[in-house]
Amino acid sequence: MVNAHDLLWGMSPAHLPADAPGWAQRAIGTVVVRRAVVAPGFVAVGVRGRLREQRFAAVMPIDAVQRRVAPEALCEVVSTRDLPALHALDQLRPVLAPLSWGVTGSAGFELATGIEALHAQSDLDLILRMPKPLDRSDARDLLATLDKAVCVVDMQLQTPLGAVALREWAGPSRQVLLKTASGARLVLDPWQAVA
Repeated sequence: MVNAHDLLWGMSPAHLPADAPGWAQRAIGTVVVRRAVVAPGFVAVGVRGRLREQRFAAVMPIDAVQRRVAPEALCEVVSTRDLPALHALDQLRPVLAPLSWGVTGSAGFELATGIEALHAQSDLDLILRMPKPLDRSDARDLLATLDKAVCVVDMQLQTPLGAVALREWAGPSRQVLLKTASGARLVLDPWQAVA
């Protein structure tokens, strides 16, 4: 079973549609699972290019997957590169150790592939698996800890129904944006999807 933010190997240019940009054809190798409804036997993926704006949505046959790396598998991977996002990761490892968390985004891609995707202004993207509800005051405490890191840290809370930004759940708005495979919607409780 694959989840959003997992990294997959095995996609080939033949799996891309004919209208895929040339950079996507060249970037094929490791793709990231994205949230979308697709036909049985396929998984929704994103191809990432060298530039931030180079992102291409595609689908990959599940039987083409040769390797899968979940964000949780990257928690203890250490890089020798001297970048704020990697320093922030070093800072936060002991704090997050008791939790079910993982590294996503550019940092996760770089740690999993060895391909340099981070730069000095990169945020650190993390995911926290939250099968049970997180009290909003606890969310504020966690956000305050993350905000002490040496760069901006964006954490998604993965609930059984989708994902919500920790920063949003810790904020004052009654409704928050829940990202699901069928799209994003405003809810009062991302663990119950109450609109």
